Amino acid sequence: MTRKALGRGLSALIGGSEEVEESITEIPLSSIVPNPDQPRRDIDRDSIEELAASIREHGVLQPVIVQPLPDGRYQLVAGERRWRAARVAGLSAVPAIIRRVSDEERLELALVENVQREDINAVDEAIAYRALMERFGMTQEEVARKVGKSRTAVANTLRLLTLDTEILDGLRQGKITEGHARALLMAPEGARLELYRRAVRAGWSVREVERAARAASKETSEPSEIVSRETPAPDPHVLALEDRLRSVLATRVQIRCVDGRGAIEIHFYDIDDLTRIVDIIAR
Repeated sequence: MTRKALGRGLSALIGGSEEVEESITEIPLSSIVPNPDQPRRDIDRDSIEELAASIREHGVLQPVIVQPLPDGRYQLVAGERRWRAARVAGLSAVPAIIRRVSDEERLELALVENVQREDINAVDEAIAYRALMERFGMTQEEVARKVGKSRTAVANTLRLLTLDTEILDGLRQGKITEGHARALLMAPEGARLELYRRAVRAGWSVREVERAARAASKETSEPSEIVSRETPAPDPHVLALEDRLRSVLATRVQIRCVDGRGAIEIHFYDIDDLTRIVDIIAR
């Protein structure tokens, strides 16, 4: 069965907002194969069961998007949760929009759908951003435009991939939050894994991880008579300003102050990180 539907579809999310008429067709679930570029690696079973219950009650309200394959089957472009839930609900077919897309468009559509739903975990989101950059030569600015986020937000998410695999697994599994992970980035690279393990064991808050990361940074920094935190009697006002800058910039910051004059030292890890920091300051 084929019917016409007037709607913007996911194409509106990656350029162009004009409403277009799309053809929606019922396609057998057995003829659909998953998207190899699906950004979300972990799909919560409970959420699938909840969606399946809704589908049993109301049906599939939003069509999936598929592209035709040479063997007569269809490959998912977007809507994997709906496809999975429809199978759990016992459906034999789902409404689908058939669209021919390039590899780049397929990845973009899958990523945009997940990011704009705001239920993709930060690690998978970062991996998807990196895939767009590495496979299609996009810059962070171009990725940001594609997904409707700021360049700073994209850069911050990509920075998470510099963390140890064990930490990223913990973030995926919900052992820590994205806030905890960003706080760990403030610590020296060699100290992050141990801080993560301590945070998980003790159930630290994000603020507690930040304090531990700052302490670890202080232990590895070169001693100086004019670094605010290493003077015999540091000015509490200067310390507060230093903490504020570290929180806003999500990186190591030191204020050097003598007799009311001095300098601010801001650490960065690569050119993209430097650009991210400059973007924050300029804004």
